[in-house]
Amino acid sequence: MLEEIRSEIEAFEPHIQEMRDALEIDRLKSEIAQLEEKTLTPNFWDDAQAAQKILQTLNQLKETVEKFEAIKKKWEDLMTLIELGIEDHDEGLYGEISAEAEEFKKEFEEMRLKTLLRGRYDKNNAILSLHAGAGGTEAQDWVQMLLRMYTRWAEDKGYKVKVLDMLPGEEAGIKSATILVEGPYAYGYLKSEQGVHRLVRISPFDAAGRRHTSFASVDVIPEIEDDIEVEIKPEDLKIETFRSGGAGGQYVNKTESAVRITHIPTGIVVTCQNERSQQSNRNTAMKLLRAKLFNLYLEEQQKKINELRGEQKEIAWGNQIRSYVFHPYSLVKDHRTNVEVGNVQAVMDGEIDMFINAYLKSMAK
Repeated sequence: MLEEIRSEIEAFEPHIQEMRDALEIDRLKSEIAQLEEKTLTPNFWDDAQAAQKILQTLNQLKETVEKFEAIKKKWEDLMTLIELGIEDHDEGLYGEISAEAEEFKKEFEEMRLKTLLRGRYDKNNAILSLHAGAGGTEAQDWVQMLLRMYTRWAEDKGYKVKVLDMLPGEEAGIKSATILVEGPYAYGYLKSEQGVHRLVRISPFDAAGRRHTSFASVDVIPEIEDDIEVEIKPEDLKIETFRSGGAGGQYVNKTESAVRITHIPTGIVVTCQNERSQQSNRNTAMKLLRAKLFNLYLEEQQKKINELRGEQKEIAWGNQIRSYVFHPYSLVKDHRTNVEVGNVQAVMDGEIDMFINAYLKSMAK
């Protein structure tokens, strides 16, 4: 039995080397050394903002290297333990070794997925927007369910979730919501969620107990750094203030703290009402506008590339990517990867990693 585990774990050796190459560990170590040298210069803190960015980059690089080294050491320690068990003919170690092997495989898979997040903005925070489709109250309730699902997922990952804007439904649910998910690789993971999400269930808002189909769209863009150039002319902006809607207390309702900014040339509209201060809402709305404009620029560039290649692709957010069926059976199916899960409630509680991981693997092929 221990020999079987040895064969299984031994097979990871070339994959660990492949991971090392994919992560470019030697290059990262060299870059770490260079950045550490910069932090020791006498004028390092003269530009505090630049210094903070260098330290942030340094910490991210160190984290990647340390996690890889930890995985590699865990594999070596596990192989040593297996060899000792085989040499001593101690099958009593089987339970301990088996548990260690399963933990190693789980950690290796998590690290391997990180190697798939190599996009320019994959490490960034994510701005996730949800909009109710046709279906009135039923569709608005679906948006609220999805918002809870993504919030649960993010919190389980240790990410911070900040509500930037929310428009409640007239009777129940949410017409639209925009949240900022802050944490390493938030965009890299959540970009897989962009598209149309379909719900099939017996509507709690239908007195006749009929089955309804509802749709909600999810849009995901990376939060971009301030040092990325996005030209926004003051004369192209229409800035309005209004009283915040929904929960927020008397203060929020009595002051025009919420901000709506319209970018006239593109028609892009952003709103923010999560802060009591109008200036804070304005700053956040401008950051959101910059991200949307930059994303629009990237889309236009990609469109030009596709035209040159002769490719014709449908707009990503117009596709139905996943169905959530509560009735007449229980099933969540991703139409891009064909991954299916029977436990709908677990998915709605934030267990969506199987869909995200399958998407990332399919895109890497």
